[in-house]
Amino acid sequence: MVRRGEASGYEYQVHGAGCRFTAQDGSEVDVDFAADGTEIFDLWRLRWYGQSLPVPLTPTSDELRAAVKALGPLLTEVQPGWFTVPRGPAAVGEVSSPRGRVGDHG
Repeated sequence: MVRRGEASGYEYQVHGAGCRFTAQDGSEVDVDFAADGTEIFDLWRLRWYGQSLPVPLTPTSDELRAAVKALGPLLTEVQPGWFTVPRGPAAVGEVSSPRGRVGDHG
């Protein structure tokens, strides 16, 4: 992967163990990659995303934890404090949700 470029309307920059995607509106999604290539994120990255939105969101740590807990069926905690969105409906049982590429949101 080229360390910096554009894909699907997002600018991206590879860094350390991850990649930051920036949309045209300036919002940013930052993920790290697990050893198997799975995109993973933590509460810090969720907070960063919220603060980068055109109308910034500034949830507290407790609000972020509650949101992650509420999304339990859609998220897998791969290591303490780090989460991923399983690929495909079979990965989350009966719960079905569209899953786009990293950076696709809304």
